[in-house]
Amino acid sequence: MLPLNQSLEFLSQLRQNNNRDWFNANQASYEAALAEFSQFVAHLIDEFRLPDTLFALQAKDCIARIYRDIRFSKDKSPYKTNFGAYIARDGWKSNRLGYYLGIEPGGRSIVAGGWYAPSPAQLQRFRSAISADSTNLTAIVQAPSFVQNFGKLTGESLKSAPKGYDSQHANIEWLRLKQITVVHPFTDEQTLSDDFFPQVVNHCHAMRPFLDYLQSVP
Repeated sequence: MLPLNQSLEFLSQLRQNNNRDWFNANQASYEAALAEFSQFVAHLIDEFRLPDTLFALQAKDCIARIYRDIRFSKDKSPYKTNFGAYIARDGWKSNRLGYYLGIEPGGRSIVAGGWYAPSPAQLQRFRSAISADSTNLTAIVQAPSFVQNFGKLTGESLKSAPKGYDSQHANIEWLRLKQITVVHPFTDEQTLSDDFFPQVVNHCHAMRPFLDYLQSVP
């Protein structure tokens, strides 16, 4: 699997020239970079097609548009400076848990998963589950493969205990979470290395028990 040289190079230039004139003049470079990223995503889909029952999923179903929605944003830059893909059944807009791959220069490339924007009902179910019994989640996040790949659960957090929960609870750090995610960052050097693809695959495999847990929360 070839590293993502064209993708990272194009995005680096786009960061410095985020305007329509430059983008239109460099349309061929964009298409080449997107084709390279799409091929990477296609191979990733093939890696998980059977275990994750991805059926006829294709790369184009998983990749986010590069155009920003600037209607309500102070930042009027028309383009995202990253390529993003969400590998899950039904693709980018799927409500199912899956693997997020983001490619962005400046050491901002990541593999991530979990509940980035959980509904109030999802948050309540998660908090109720770990408040009652955190044995399963504790085993997952303390597993050597999880610690090695992700360290710990991440995400925005409340400053104090959520309403109805003891601030002295043993798992108060988890109860305060407003996002329940895992993230593994990559340097540009890692993203451009020959073994980047197997690294991504490894992180996704390590993520699977965590995603299965979230999926099973009653």
